[in-house]
Amino acid sequence: MPVPDTMKAWVIGDPDALSLIEKPVPMPGRAEVLIRIDAVAICATDLEVIHYGTPAVIQGGPPFNRNFTPGHEYMGTVAALGPGVDEFEIGERVTVEIHAGCGQCKRCRQGMYTSCLNYGLNYGDVDKGHRANGFTTDGGFAEYAINNINTVISVPDTMSDEEATLVVTAGTSMYGLTELGGLVAGESVVVMGPGPIGLLAVAVAKALGASPVILTGTRDSRLAIGRQLGADHVINVRSSDVVETVKGIVGQRGADYVVECAGSQTAINDAIHMTNRGGKICFAAFPHEPATVDLPHVVKNNIYLYGIRGEGRSATHRAMALMADKRFDASVIHTHTFALEDLPEALRYARERVDDAIKVVVKARGVAQKTQAGQ
Repeated sequence: MPVPDTMKAWVIGDPDALSLIEKPVPMPGRAEVLIRIDAVAICATDLEVIHYGTPAVIQGGPPFNRNFTPGHEYMGTVAALGPGVDEFEIGERVTVEIHAGCGQCKRCRQGMYTSCLNYGLNYGDVDKGHRANGFTTDGGFAEYAINNINTVISVPDTMSDEEATLVVTAGTSMYGLTELGGLVAGESVVVMGPGPIGLLAVAVAKALGASPVILTGTRDSRLAIGRQLGADHVINVRSSDVVETVKGIVGQRGADYVVECAGSQTAINDAIHMTNRGGKICFAAFPHEPATVDLPHVVKNNIYLYGIRGEGRSATHRAMALMADKRFDASVIHTHTFALEDLPEALRYARERVDDAIKVVVKARGVAQKTQAGQ
């Protein structure tokens, strides 16, 4: 596959300021491949990085005015192989996960590469080997990107480019359920917040055999999509007491597992109070402020709290297996598509939820203007 010398890439200047520039196409090193990016989905964390900077760390600091390209939920075609790479072939369609740990710190040796203790230490004379594309190294709002082979997953011919970008989102949901124990078949699972991660948490939980699966939120349109993805019950928290309604479904002792994807103080405490003794809660949202929580209730009832970051423990690979087997249709959360040149408008749709946008996808080629999914 011919590879040009330069490519189009979006870079962050000041907060919320993006510029489309020409950058050199990077070349893959050992255990790396060059991916020609075909499609990239916008994640809420991309909006965080572009506005707040965190959790990105570039050259030891915030990502502003450092020639940094964000974006992390991308798929594409293998365009070049690094030395010694035979795990993939040029021309192969692939999707990616974000993190390649350093492989040498305590957490990486435990398989917890999304918690790599050398996060962001890859600048200047320091290079510990950690990579998190779109956070500590250049990401996918460009025409090409480099990925470690451990972060690359083959895409079946039956899967569209747009659906393949959603594997990271599904992988994050899978990681949350993995950290809660993984064996959710026959267990009650409540998912709080019908954003992309919450909706695909419903799908993954149902595919793993959880019963019942309950989705809570404030938007009936989102809750309806949750039904499509397998939710046995949906609860609009504006019209009922969510804790009592959940207990009315699963019994007064409460739910076995809760995946909290809203991030508000109210939602966090509701999660605590709807969980049964010895139950487990996964916190998947990024709250902006500290929260006051009912810790005495947690301790008295032996409730386990887990915070997750990213899509660790190869959860993205397992999510792909479910999606490739058509165990659920992740594409129902894809609502809008834009051309790469229209990234600022795509980000506005995602940020302001224009036309009830859920998952907005940007394509590097073949898209002349915004379209809606299914049209």
